[in-house]
Amino acid sequence: MDRARRQRVLALLPVCLALAFSLTAVGSSYWCEGTRRVAKPLCQDHPGVLHCIHYSSGSRDNGTQAVQYIWEMGDDKFTWRRFHLGLWQSCEESLGSAGEKCRSFQSIIPVEEQGVLWLCIGAEVLNILLTLTSAVLLGSRVSYHSSGFHWLKVDASVAILMVLAGLLAMVAHMMYTTVFQITVNIGPEDWKPQTWDYGWSFCLAWGSFALCMVASVTATSRYTAARLELAEQKSVRKGSQLSQHNFQEPKSSEGVWETEAAPSPAGCALVNISEHLPSDAEGKVSMC
Repeated sequence: MDRARRQRVLALLPVCLALAFSLTAVGSSYWCEGTRRVAKPLCQDHPGVLHCIHYSSGSRDNGTQAVQYIWEMGDDKFTWRRFHLGLWQSCEESLGSAGEKCRSFQSIIPVEEQGVLWLCIGAEVLNILLTLTSAVLLGSRVSYHSSGFHWLKVDASVAILMVLAGLLAMVAHMMYTTVFQITVNIGPEDWKPQTWDYGWSFCLAWGSFALCMVASVTATSRYTAARLELAEQKSVRKGSQLSQHNFQEPKSSEGVWETEAAPSPAGCALVNISEHLPSDAEGKVSMC
């Protein structure tokens, strides 16, 4: 692989990584992770479950009224469940099984924030489409080896597309953060987390934004360098053409004065140029 082709492959690498990060982040449900405090179920309703409220039954007034004696007090009546959520759904662990319970994230957020969530999803999709288009353009640049103004247009297009993709990704991430924090504050009580933090999907999303900016700056640098190189080559070519034009041999004049030398004293010569002077002028000039 020659040096130029290796440079084109290296230019394609951050675009492909940004696309992979964006697709992984959008498709996963680990943008945020945390724990929720939920009340333990009764052991009678969930036999065989360890995290439940243990109680003993008794009777009062000759068995006419059943009484339950619960031994857990305060925080002992609650347990912690881990949860994670993304753009599409929120999942939390189940106490009675090893699986997870998932529900739509759109059903959790307040109604007035659902439009913001859809804008966030639309911005993420546009980010992926712009990054994919840039990857196709740079892939064609790697596959077909040629030079010229055509590839300058490709570099300029990639620079514009990638900076737009990065800006869309940044706006989408900020909108998602806003929606999530509002849901934490005023969301349903059966979902509110006790502790939470951003997950690895959120980190991948911001990593995609950073790679978009790197790819845009790299494409802009390539475009600027290529334009300067072409301008320099054009200037050198124009200068060489001017030099060749200035140093060409002068063409001989069609009309040459016919001279006729005549002897004269003191080493001078009389030259007859009467044919090229007016009729009333003398036709001999002394040349020493």
